[in-house]
Amino acid sequence: MKHLLRTIVLAAACGIALTGCGSETPAAPVPAAVASPAAPAPAVAPSARPAPRQVGRPTRVLIGKIKVDEALHGVGLKQDGAMQTPDFGDAGWYDLGPRPGARGPAVIVAHVHGPAGDDVFADLHRLVPGDRVTVRRTDGASVFVVDSVEQSKKEALPAQRIWKRSDQALLRLITCGGKPDPVTRMYPENTVVYAHLAS
Repeated sequence: MKHLLRTIVLAAACGIALTGCGSETPAAPVPAAVASPAAPAPAVAPSARPAPRQVGRPTRVLIGKIKVDEALHGVGLKQDGAMQTPDFGDAGWYDLGPRPGARGPAVIVAHVHGPAGDDVFADLHRLVPGDRVTVRRTDGASVFVVDSVEQSKKEALPAQRIWKRSDQALLRLITCGGKPDPVTRMYPENTVVYAHLAS
């Protein structure tokens, strides 16, 4: 299971199969490459849960600090159940999960390096708590505030934190991290940015 979940993040930057996250009610398809963490008992009865916030389709991600201004393209699942990867130079959001600004953890992935050199998320690791990420949608925009930035070994990807159920609008930005192997060019770590909705 860890191997499958780890594929999601590695693929965002290294061009291999990505996996995605589950969403709130109704549940989005969970990629076969991710083991869905056991959901905790709800704090309130299902009938008391707030209705999901409906938002438009995301169109662009902007991160001023690291000069990211990139169109967003939906990525879904491949035939083997792994998440599709965006093309080099593009950013993708998992369109079977929550949209950015809706309840639950929305996921945006992009490459850290590509054939032409640095890619969309090359400087993702430079973000710090308090930095802002804007996601434009067809119905407006949402601004997210970074809570934390984590580097984790692929064997220890924090699945519970990334895919946790929440009534808040959350955002995760994911790419590869660490120093790539000089021969294989594979990255040993993952960079995961956690953020919450500010407006």
